[in-house]
Amino acid sequence: MKIEDIKANAFAMPLTSPEFPRGPYRFTNREFLVITYRTDMDALRAVVPEPLEISEPLVKFEFIRMPDSTGFGDYTESGQVIPVSFRGAHGNYAHAMYLNNHPAIAGGRELWGFPKKLASPKLETDTDTLVGTLDYGKVCIAKATMGFKHKMADHAAVLVSLAAPNFLLKIIPHVDGSTRICELVRYYTTQVTLKGAWTAPGSLELHPHALAPVADLPVLKIESALHFVADLTLDLGEVVYDYLVPGKD
Repeated sequence: MKIEDIKANAFAMPLTSPEFPRGPYRFTNREFLVITYRTDMDALRAVVPEPLEISEPLVKFEFIRMPDSTGFGDYTESGQVIPVSFRGAHGNYAHAMYLNNHPAIAGGRELWGFPKKLASPKLETDTDTLVGTLDYGKVCIAKATMGFKHKMADHAAVLVSLAAPNFLLKIIPHVDGSTRICELVRYYTTQVTLKGAWTAPGSLELHPHALAPVADLPVLKIESALHFVADLTLDLGEVVYDYLVPGKD
């Protein structure tokens, strides 16, 4: 293979059979269960990277069913997202993500820097209750419940939250084990069609695990529970801060 051919086709690994297609990526009937809770401020400060800023000790624990996504297929994801601000703009920082789909793990980590690890999340309806569970190996590390569609949510507020910027810490090591890329990445979701949104009473329990430390951000108080379904496009990202090149951002 000629050098120019390598350059033209080297967007993902392996070179001759990439794990995922080129983006952007469209998601249809993406279903969310989001439990927003209050946590310990010192614990939050210990995991949110500068120059992101925190104003309140809040965490969003998300369970997401993705039955139809460009290139990635059908899978479920779960994790912790932290409300932050960057240079005055309010958004969200993805702290931890667990999912059951290798192409989505590879694509998320290689392209944007999503903090994805392999696990077994589920989002399902149990009679009158929406239930999200997250198992890491044989250990249940998170369980969320919410009443099923008790009250319509404010659609305008949900759309505003989906339009906010999202931030990731992308890390790629060099071949000698040193850090080659360490960047703060920003991305947006666009072309959103909100198909329904509801609120209801919610609960969340987190359990300690050495390799999946979701419980390090403890649940002190449940603030809200939100269930919604939307079609959206996950756009590609941009680097807004380079930790290895001071002043280059």
